[in-house]
Amino acid sequence: QVQLVESGGGLVQAGGSLRLSCAASINIFSFNVMGWYRQAPGKQRELVAHITKGGSTNYRDSVKGRFTISRDDAKNTVYLQMNSLKPEDTAAYYCNALHPWGDSWGQGTQVTVSS
Repeated sequence: QVQLVESGGGLVQAGGSLRLSCAASINIFSFNVMGWYRQAPGKQRELVAHITKGGSTNYRDSVKGRFTISRDDAKNTVYLQMNSLKPEDTAAYYCNALHPWGDSWGQGTQVTVSS
């Protein structure tokens, strides 16, 4: 069973930065895609960004130019660097992995951006 543990969330003022980390319980080299999703209260979970095994990235339009996803296979970790944060970025952020054994989710980390 693949376990994912997120960290790095918190409370930050608008314009500030946070870096989220997602640590996997096993080596992520074989993981096809790793991504970050978020879910605000009363809203559906939405894709924020993902990165493929080959390093290709994709972002939702509202975070392009502000967020950067990266992966460090040696550390079994995926990161989401979030800059110029806005109140509308407030949500619970979840890590997801598509791997040879299926699909795994982390427990989430809360990001709150104050205006």
